[in-house]
Parts: sequence; C-alpha cells; structure tokens
Amino acid sequence: MKGLLLKDLYMIKQYCKSYILIAAIFIAVSLSGNDNMFFVFYPVILCGIIPVNLIGYDERSRWIQYSAALPYTAAQIVSAKYLIGLFTQIAMLSVTGTAAIVKMGMTGGIRINDFIILMLMMLIVSTVTSSLTLPFIFKLGVEKGRIAYYFMIGFIFAASFSAGKIFEEDLHAKFEINTVLAILCIIGIGIYILSWYLSVEFYKKREL
Repeated sequence: MKGLLLKDLYMIKQYCKSYILIAAIFIAVSLSGNDNMFFVFYPVILCGIIPVNLIGYDERSRWIQYSAALPYTAAQIVSAKYLIGLFTQIAMLSVTGTAAIVKMGMTGGIRINDFIILMLMMLIVSTVTSSLTLPFIFKLGVEKGRIAYYFMIGFIFAASFSAGKIFEEDLHAKFEINTVLAILCIIGIGIYILSWYLSVEFYKKREL
C-alpha cells in the first residue's frame, strides 16, 4: 500500500502542478470580495477529482495491466486512490480554511460557528463529488466513465448555488451546529464508504 501511495504522490508532483495555480487563482478571487461560493468550493472539489486524473494516467501508461503482475490486491489499488483523494482534499481544506478566516477578519470579524459550518459543507461537497465519480471510473474506465464528469459538474454548480443562497443571509437563521449538520456529515461519510466498497467490487470484476 505504501508503494502505491508513493507512486500516486510522485504522479501528483509530476502532472498536477497546474492544480496549485488554479486553486490559488480561485482562492485569490474569493478573497477579493467575490461572493460567488463557487470560487470558495472549487479548490477543494478540484482536489477531489485528482484520483480520477491519476487513473487516467495509469490507463494511458498501461500501468493498470502491469499492476496485475504485482503483489497488490484490487482493494489496495482502489484504496490508494481514495486515500490520496482524502489527503489532498484535507490539505486543500486547511488552505481554504485559512483563506476563509482571513476573509472573515477583513469583513467584520471571525464567526466560529459560520467557519465550522463552511468547512463541513466544503468537505461534504468535495467527498460526495468524488464518491459519485470514482465508482463509474473503476467500473467503466476513464473514457467510458466520462458521464460521471458531467453529473459531477452539475453537482458542483448546484452545490455552490445553494451555498451562496445560504450565506446571503444570516447563517444562524439557516443552520446551527446541531443534529441536522451531524446527520449530513454522517450521510456524507456513509456515501464515501459505500462508494469505496462499490469501487473495489467493480474493479475486481473489471477486465483489464
């Protein structure tokens, strides 16, 4: 498993440098006073689709076929992509969280409840986005699974639009850190785990 994670980290370093620039641009735009929540959410969601791009590189280099000769199980190969997705999303979440604190400080003070809710919403949206995409990719491959991209794009816009509506008014009038938010977090975790399980099962049955 460690070898698979290191391989993917090296691939991220080699092929995903542009993601850092894109994320930086979106964070800068969000700090500039743009209230469109798409600019806040997209950097984390961008990290959530990194595993899909890594699978695409694996397929083009025929590493998928080569891996069949290595002492790795289907569960380990799939799990490496899900773990990489989590690591990159959490890392970006810490960066966007810092940016959110800076923006709150610039626009009237830091509100802890608002900050926690925003972070949880971003994490839920990003993990659900990757959860909806990866099973299609592991079952059909990157080329045939592109329909998941279109679904994901629609989900991103719908989520950012909904978040913008929520944050237009007093956040406490819409949400509180209570049972509802806890249930949403549990649902998000459940979807991610289910997606993980389905991806393993699909990959086991896939003809390489």
